[in-house]
Amino acid sequence: MANAASDFGKQLVTRTPEVAGGLLRSIVDFAIDGSPAFPGAKASAARSLQSKRDREQAIDSLARYHVSMASMQGFLTSVGGLITLPVGLPANIAGLAVLSVRMIAGIAHLRGYDVDDRRVRAALTLAMLGDDEVRRLVADGKLPASPLAIATAPMFDPALEQRISERVMGALAGRLGGKHLAVVVVRRIPLVGGGVGAAVDGWLTFGLAGYAKREFVARHQASIPRQ
Repeated sequence: MANAASDFGKQLVTRTPEVAGGLLRSIVDFAIDGSPAFPGAKASAARSLQSKRDREQAIDSLARYHVSMASMQGFLTSVGGLITLPVGLPANIAGLAVLSVRMIAGIAHLRGYDVDDRRVRAALTLAMLGDDEVRRLVADGKLPASPLAIATAPMFDPALEQRISERVMGALAGRLGGKHLAVVVVRRIPLVGGGVGAAVDGWLTFGLAGYAKREFVARHQASIPRQ
């Protein structure tokens, strides 16, 4: 996954918002559908459920696994020093996007949502912004509703999907760019930069797991979406 993530990330940070949004939708599809070498969201969720036998325990296990994976990739893309920063940042953006989407989609799948539905995929992408940012955008009128409301909307809106993808890509690049600036400050101390990268990515993923669990309530409870 590392080479694909690096190539994808380089495109994300150099293209226009519209193209970057389209590329993000591609990586959302990859994270959910998977490949022979990378199990997608449903396969990952099924493996967790088989291990735990209880859906909520499987969700917690799935979240813990992805937090640890995010920490690991955050360390690996931050530890190489200033010379690797132009490569590490794009790879980190793409790697964290893949892990975040697969985790959120796995949680939604275990709660009864059809992750093959484009409404649900748009909602999963929006959830990557996190609780505070989604609330702010909805309050400011820049987005119409929460991920739950979008996932359970009566119709799919392609224009809204495009807006969501552009917003998420801009926020993700900015958030990780800020993280890498923090890493740069501590580059003089061996391995500390990697530790900062691991801690930040792990914490971000942990927060997204909690938000996904709160937002994607069990499907039979989602008939009246929260705004």
